[in-house]
Amino acid sequence: MFSAGIAPAQTVPPAPSHVGRHASTPEDIRAIEKVVADFQAALIAKDVKLLSSLMLHTNILFASPADDAFIQKMRDTTDVHFDGVAAAGYVGFANYIKREPLRTEEKFYNVKITQDRHVAWVNFDYEFLVGDKLSNYGVEAWQMVKRDGQWRILSVVWSMHAAAEAAK
Repeated sequence: MFSAGIAPAQTVPPAPSHVGRHASTPEDIRAIEKVVADFQAALIAKDVKLLSSLMLHTNILFASPADDAFIQKMRDTTDVHFDGVAAAGYVGFANYIKREPLRTEEKFYNVKITQDRHVAWVNFDYEFLVGDKLSNYGVEAWQMVKRDGQWRILSVVWSMHAAAEAAK
């Protein structure tokens, strides 16, 4: 018998020496950190032009996928093909930032950057604030790519918990 949440230990062979050896430079890491800082600054300033300059293009995957219960509810009531990924994506987010009259800010915690040549991943915990009040929080992951010497965001996917859950 297994206790809840505990899996049996598995024997994993040691990784070859090349595994985990990434081609990364301090200059690239600094450039990626600047994209992170510019993203946060663009939200506060409601500078959607700066925000869009950080994206590879405006049709990137930019979503907080719904859970199975919400997907089933939508399929039962509205759209039999609903997959849990909102169609509005980055453009919908940018329009929200531009039109929201209150200050918007996304705070990042525990930021981890992994870069290997021309691709990178940025993972972090976040809080999204509207009018200096917590709106939601969760975990966010960006995929990035270096194009024409510039780091751009290729995708943004995040989990989302309502502010009310923070007090639990």
